[in-house]
Amino acid sequence: MIINSPAIVIQSIRYGEADLIVSLFTKTEGLRSYMQRGVLKSKKGKIRSSFFQPLMLLEIEASHKNKGTLERIKDARVLTHFNSLHTDFVKSSLVFFISDILKSSIQEEEANVDLFEYLQTTILWLDTNEAIGNFHITFLIKLTQYLGFFPDVSDVDYEYFNMQDGIFQAGKTNLYCVKGDHVSKFKIFLGTTFEESMNIRLSKIARSEILTMLLVYFELHLHGFKKPKSLSVLREIFN
Repeated sequence: MIINSPAIVIQSIRYGEADLIVSLFTKTEGLRSYMQRGVLKSKKGKIRSSFFQPLMLLEIEASHKNKGTLERIKDARVLTHFNSLHTDFVKSSLVFFISDILKSSIQEEEANVDLFEYLQTTILWLDTNEAIGNFHITFLIKLTQYLGFFPDVSDVDYEYFNMQDGIFQAGKTNLYCVKGDHVSKFKIFLGTTFEESMNIRLSKIARSEILTMLLVYFELHLHGFKKPKSLSVLREIFN
C-alpha cells in the first residue's frame, strides 16, 4: 500500500555504515518505522539524512506492507525549514527532550490527528518564539490531554495532587499524593496558553520539582514510559 502523509521525525538510528532506521509519527498512519538504505552516503539522492533530525516536519510517500516489519520511504520533502530549532542550543536541547518523551509516549500504529496537529503546532511555536523558559512544563501538561490523562480540575482548590488518580484532594491517600509550592504553581499552568504560561514566574526549585512530578505522573499513566536520557542536560539549562 502506498501512503502519502505529513510526518514528524521522532528518532533515527544509524544501522551499519550507510543506513538509517527512522521512527516517524505520521498524520494518517500513526507511529511507523522505516529502513532507509544508503541514505548516509548518498550525495545525489532526493532523500537526505538531514531530513531525519528530531522533530523535522516532512511530507512522505511510503510503501507500507503492514506486516510488523520496517517500511520504506519512497520520497520525502521538508515541509518547514526551521529558523532556530536545531541551531539554538537551548531549543535543540528541548528538541532532544521532546523526542525522548515522544519515544516513550507514542506507541500506536494508528492515526491520532489531534495529537499530530498539537505536536506540529507546538514545534512551529518553539521555532518562532524566544520566551521559552517554561516550554517543557507546558508541553508535558498539554500532552496529557492528547494521551488521555489530563488532571481532573474539578477540585483544583484542594492542596494535594494525587498523581496516581490525576485528581486534586484534601488529604493524602497514597504515596503519590503531593503538596507544596510546586503544586500551587502547577495549578496555574492548567488551562493557560503557551504564551500565557511563559509569564509564570518559577524559582529554580519549583521548576525542577514540577518537572520531576510530571515525569512521575507520566510513568504512572503510560506503560513502559522511561525518564528521558536528555533530562540532565535540560535541568542544567533551566535551573
